[in-house]
Amino acid sequence: MERRESGTLDAGARRAPGADRPARVVLALLLLAAVGSGCASAAGDRGDADAEHRARPSAGHPGAPGRKAGPGRPAEQGRAPAGSHENAKFAPAVRAALAKKWGLGGPPLVAPPPPAVKPHLTTREGFEVKGGDDSLPPVFTTVPTKDRVVFLTMDDGAEKDPELLRMMDELDIPYSAFLSDYEVSDNYGYFGEAQRLGVSLNNHTLNHPYLPGLSYSGQRREICGQQDIIEKQFGKRPTLFRPPYGNYNGDTLRIAKSCGIKAVPLWNEEAFPDHMEWREEDQDLHPGDIILTHFRGRKEWSGSMTDLVRAVMKTITDKGYAVARLEDYV
Repeated sequence: MERRESGTLDAGARRAPGADRPARVVLALLLLAAVGSGCASAAGDRGDADAEHRARPSAGHPGAPGRKAGPGRPAEQGRAPAGSHENAKFAPAVRAALAKKWGLGGPPLVAPPPPAVKPHLTTREGFEVKGGDDSLPPVFTTVPTKDRVVFLTMDDGAEKDPELLRMMDELDIPYSAFLSDYEVSDNYGYFGEAQRLGVSLNNHTLNHPYLPGLSYSGQRREICGQQDIIEKQFGKRPTLFRPPYGNYNGDTLRIAKSCGIKAVPLWNEEAFPDHMEWREEDQDLHPGDIILTHFRGRKEWSGSMTDLVRAVMKTITDKGYAVARLEDYV
């Protein structure tokens, strides 16, 4: 039986300081000094940002070929040093200045430490497949937790905005990427840099097809082929998989399991630069909700990636939630 994603939506790392920690510390000190002297002007903030950007490795840009990670270069593109919540260690004035720099009304709330034992995951009621059992990867839209946290996920990979990498790194906002190779193969280097900054790179198939319409071998090529490419390019085989459009059937889950997938996170909300779409009738966030958005820009929607982050973070923060790293709970 085919499982067609339903709901109100139109189905369509641990944050870790990178090797550029000195640049972030310098930026923090500059911002703190500016706040303390009362001269943290927008121009000054931009000057600090420019100096900080020059101190960072290049993040690539749309259309650029980028350096491929792959075997022989995993340490360069594929590392994410241990540690999390780096910016939470900064003084409140620094965090406020960083938020102001990126146009947020206030700093993001800090997520609690991840659970010592990850929650037990089960398939959401109504999302089962015929003949399925507990041996298949669970399909879910919300992670079972009492923590006031939500999880931000980004799909596909068409837009490769360096400002997004800088913004998420400086504000210490974790997110998980679900990549389709046809969208990212022109610039693996961009996503290698994202991985170095702590972003988990997960499977969203090679070409973003409607999976239930494919043969078993066709589904296997799409799912396991993307597993192989992500492992080759970024040095790590994904354990999380999101089927395109949220559509899947029993073959999808059995194939995903066969090539290393442990869980299938869908979503409970979808974020756009100018609005949110909600699965639940209460149109509200809930502890453990997974939020979907996409790597897209002004060509596809009314705003940039940074506009999107500003909008979704306002909703999340105003409702009293922090963004946690999905892989710390799943």
